[in-house]
Amino acid sequence: MKLRILYFLTIAALLTSCEDTLTENPDSYYQRKDFFVNTSNAQLAVTGIYNVLPTIYGDKDGMAIPCSDDTYFVSGLETDNTRRGVTRYDLKPSNTWIETVWKGKYEGLNRANYTISGIEGMEDYPNSDELKKIAAEARFLRAQAAFDLARYWGDVPFKTTYSDSYEDAYLPRTDREVIYDQVIQDLNFAKEYLPWADASSSPERATQGAARALLMRVLLTRAGYALQMDGKITRPGESVRKSYFEAVIDEWEAFQKNGYHQFYTGGYDGLFKGFSAGTLNSEESLFEVAFLASINKGYWGTYIGPNVTAPDISPAEADKFMGRANGTFRAVPEWKGFFEETDVRRDIMICTYKYDWDSKLYNHKKVEQKNVRNWYPGKWRRDWMPVGYEDPNQTDVNFCMLRYADVVLMAAEAYNETGNTPEAWSLLNSVRKRAGATEITANNYTSLLKAPKVYNLNFIEDADEAGRFRTALYWERGFELAFEGQRKYDLIRWGILKEALTLFCTKVNSAINGPSGIYYAAGYNFQKGKHELLPIPEDELQINYKLENKNNPGY
Repeated sequence: MKLRILYFLTIAALLTSCEDTLTENPDSYYQRKDFFVNTSNAQLAVTGIYNVLPTIYGDKDGMAIPCSDDTYFVSGLETDNTRRGVTRYDLKPSNTWIETVWKGKYEGLNRANYTISGIEGMEDYPNSDELKKIAAEARFLRAQAAFDLARYWGDVPFKTTYSDSYEDAYLPRTDREVIYDQVIQDLNFAKEYLPWADASSSPERATQGAARALLMRVLLTRAGYALQMDGKITRPGESVRKSYFEAVIDEWEAFQKNGYHQFYTGGYDGLFKGFSAGTLNSEESLFEVAFLASINKGYWGTYIGPNVTAPDISPAEADKFMGRANGTFRAVPEWKGFFEETDVRRDIMICTYKYDWDSKLYNHKKVEQKNVRNWYPGKWRRDWMPVGYEDPNQTDVNFCMLRYADVVLMAAEAYNETGNTPEAWSLLNSVRKRAGATEITANNYTSLLKAPKVYNLNFIEDADEAGRFRTALYWERGFELAFEGQRKYDLIRWGILKEALTLFCTKVNSAINGPSGIYYAAGYNFQKGKHELLPIPEDELQINYKLENKNNPGY
């Protein structure tokens, strides 16, 4: 069961946010010289950074912000200025969910800046491995927030010092390459001073494996395509890209040398059933955002997952029945047919049932969904959670931000891009083998990765072995990592998000896009050269005069 580390202490008394995204009221803090006097207080300050994560990952970041891609979308035909505006690419600077994530990232960044400065200013810091370890956690969390700011919005205001006044918080944009340099510097520090996980570790705390995995993600993002402020989509030159791929391989070799992390011994289905059940495993799960429904709002398994009707019971019976789940998100149903019958991931990824309340049975009843428009992302489910709940709408299910299978596929990609495609195939096939899927070879490539089994990808050239691997990787990262917050950003860095959305939206079942309406609208609304980035929130443009009222391209 969950350790629940220290996320939910009343740290808010020390770390409370203010209206402005880059400043917090200094009156709400002890003066740094008075607070950072021992390791316990230093750890408490780091807990305050962790505490920001559940405020944005409960239903927005990780769930709605990375949607829509080619695997899922949000139910309903109407748009709004929250999740549907994001997922239908009807994006406006006034979107309240985008503003919440923007503020949350900056709150985490500013808390990290405050904490790092305070710890490094402690008298014992130069000779204390314990303080350096605590600072390394803070640097990991700062890197994670800064990386997402650059990945989501491009060039943004950025600094590594604490903002203790409103005027100090107003900054012009910083080139994202400068931000990435700092992110890499922070992660290099983190991997030096954080320990590797072991069987006693909780993935709710940063470890060396988490830092190395995030660094691999940053490097691959930096090597890929990105929308620049002039409206052009570019990527670095080949020599620079090669250096990033080689650095990814260096991190993978560190994983191999350490040897602890591996595919979860309980299997792929056991991994995700364990997430819903509250099982913590540090074998495959490298870093998780922790939730506790009685304290913060977690919606993994309710907003995303199969629909469950609220039970018609008395409050005293709440410990005997499942809570509700409104099943807001929908899976693109064609993916179910892309899997082989033997691939265990198929029925984990796509859930084809819901639960209705049956008053005669006085219990929930499983109902198969005949309409494919009502198939759900299935990796988090109420029926996999312990019976009973404190809040009928929320869950204790963590969000796994980094896991070992992703590390394996990132390493495979780097090997392919540096000319070692045989090693890339070996790693990719290890992921498939764990899932019960057929290993891909030259003899079965066409039957497994071409029509009619899957869609032909005319936007990926596969005339040579490296190209065939890229095609396989496109499908494999979908099979393995769908709905986990990375798919959209994979497609952006590969330069094919628009093409993939168009392909899937035009081929999707007519029950979804047909006479009854366009439910999966992403491919029709997405504008290349605009929607690769989110708009800077309207309020931020009005408050921060150094942004000169200039939003991202197309907004």
